[in-house]
Amino acid sequence: MRIIVYGSLRRKQGNSHWMTNAQWLGDHQIEGFALYNLGHYPGVVEDDGIVFCEVYRIDASTLGELDALRTKNGEYKRQLIQTPYGSAWLYVYQRSIAGRTRIASGDWLKRDDLPEA
Repeated sequence: MRIIVYGSLRRKQGNSHWMTNAQWLGDHQIEGFALYNLGHYPGVVEDDGIVFCEVYRIDASTLGELDALRTKNGEYKRQLIQTPYGSAWLYVYQRSIAGRTRIASGDWLKRDDLPEA
């Protein structure tokens, strides 16, 4: 199975250790989603936009661990989307984004970059 990640699970990010046993398949951009800064991690919601992601092949054990991390308290839900590497699970944010900052670049790694004037 595959998973697509867009924030703290990406390479060299704070939660990338959860992906230790995963096989990186490649980078991908998803359309129809917007990326929001939730503090120490991001969330995506369906909207007009593009989000930069990484796709991984994972085993059932890793998916179970990620579900425990991401879906507890209903913060995220998994949604199956299509990628060039096959279908992959995406964690979609389920809570209100009111007052949250949209990351215009769609790239968590560039969240602190200011847009050009």
